[in-house]
Amino acid sequence: MKSNGILRAAKPGQLSTLRLLFTGAEKCPEYVYRQVRKELPKAVLCEGYGITECSPVVSVNTPDNPQPETIGRVLPGMEYRIVHPESRETLKPGQQGLLLVRGKNVFAGYLGTENGSPFVVFDGKSWYNTGDLVREDNGVLSFCGRLKRFVKLGGEMISLPAIETVLQQHFPADADGAPALAIEATNDESHPEIVLFTTLAVEREEVNRCLRQAGLSALHNIRRLVKIDTIPVLGSGKINYRQLKTALA
Repeated sequence: MKSNGILRAAKPGQLSTLRLLFTGAEKCPEYVYRQVRKELPKAVLCEGYGITECSPVVSVNTPDNPQPETIGRVLPGMEYRIVHPESRETLKPGQQGLLLVRGKNVFAGYLGTENGSPFVVFDGKSWYNTGDLVREDNGVLSFCGRLKRFVKLGGEMISLPAIETVLQQHFPADADGAPALAIEATNDESHPEIVLFTTLAVEREEVNRCLRQAGLSALHNIRRLVKIDTIPVLGSGKINYRQLKTALA
């Protein structure tokens, strides 16, 4: 659900009878949790995580014990592993890694061959490679981002969503809920540059100062700032990163 848009559009009292909210499709921003606590103190917000190829729910929080800002536990009947994105070694709880899943709800593969196989062999079994990075704590998963939304700089994996999250706290969406900024990276694998697309009248120095104050290293600095009229979005309301990536080609 587009939680933020619904909360913004609702008039005072319109949502007062809500007691249970489920959110998915993308990571629920911290400010939505905050807004729900403020405006709907009696409501329980349960965040989940799903993939079309998995029919589509993989994990979800339950109303009896929701863990805010996590995506809950993997559904019964599914197996999962969290592995290093490159070496495929199994990681310890608390370490961020690539999520592999298997189960009867996982599809058999794509029609045709142009997309390639999304499955990998691990421990002698076939697993669906979600392409997503997660972290586990006592069986509860936290979503860390899409692997393709990371860039390798200075030997470190830099999360583009983490940069966005920091900047969104300083430069929130407009009154209509339209995004005011988006982060992408250039296609140069040897020397990628982090680029900020924004509709705001901000300067690169100001943006990087916000990142430093949040404790992010210099590797997270914005190298280029591109001002545009609107941030492109998909029909689902998600930012169209593919269009932004094309603009950098």
